Amino acid sequence: MDLKNNILPHALPKHIAIIMDGNGRWAKQQGMIRAFGHENGTKSVKETVEACAELGIENLTLYAFSTENWNRPKLEVQTLMKLLVSSLTKELKTLNDNNIKLAAIGNLQALPKKVYKELSDAIESTKNNTRMTLSLALSYGSRDEIVNAVKEISIKVKNNIISHENIDESIINEHLYTQNLPDVDLLVRTSGEQRISNFLLWQIAYAELHFTSVLWPDFTRQHLYEAIIEYQKRERRFGKTSDQLS
Repeated sequence: MDLKNNILPHALPKHIAIIMDGNGRWAKQQGMIRAFGHENGTKSVKETVEACAELGIENLTLYAFSTENWNRPKLEVQTLMKLLVSSLTKELKTLNDNNIKLAAIGNLQALPKKVYKELSDAIESTKNNTRMTLSLALSYGSRDEIVNAVKEISIKVKNNIISHENIDESIINEHLYTQNLPDVDLLVRTSGEQRISNFLLWQIAYAELHFTSVLWPDFTRQHLYEAIIEYQKRERRFGKTSDQLS
């Protein structure tokens, strides 16, 4: 049975974020090197993006490469960077054909020059698309993001651009990498791990969390549908009581 039929179109999350975990373990199960898992994980990315666009999800953010991932073996990092470039080149036409806007969040200046250029070109090419925004978190760490925001706001306070009395949530939001995105409604993590791993700590304050044991290369649109169906069964109170909501 296609679980898509059980999804309520009027109650879709506006922003889904996914921690794509388990590529290395999946490869090990196949008796292959970790790079093999990353390569196969791109199939799940493509299927997930297509499924979200078809459903009408407005924003999808994928945790592609964290600040901590720079500490992985050099060969693995190089493989990930090559995959990113090849995927951007290969999927650019598909993004435009499907009216999907590409964005990126993180310390993008830390990326290799070739990767940064390919990414910038793809973002420029899709900037006028309106169906869905696909954001890639690259060289991203939420603590770094918050530290950078504090520094930027401090400089503006010092230069009398912002009054410290006016600092509120909206001011902080304006200085985050995700300034153009709404808060996350649904956070999905694959591979059975149940932690956030320094991902969108500010933005998931009221997100619903969904953890699945499925390794990322095995993640299909049916698994995405399962997460959305579970999300739609939950009561999102945002600090209020059930009686207040009813």
